[in-house]
Amino acid sequence: MNEQMKIEVQAYQVVEKTVKVSGNSGRVYVPKEWVGKKVKVFLIEPIGEGI
Repeated sequence: MNEQMKIEVQAYQVVEKTVKVSGNSGRVYVPKEWVGKKVKVFLIEPIGEGI
């Protein structure tokens, strides 16, 4: 599943971050005020081959 798609979202705020390594997964930090809130994360670059 590495095909581009168009997504329309209603939201209150948006941040653009780069995912950092955290153990054997990735991590994105968001503002502390977002703790306990529902969020969605979108991949906006294709995943490269061999990763």
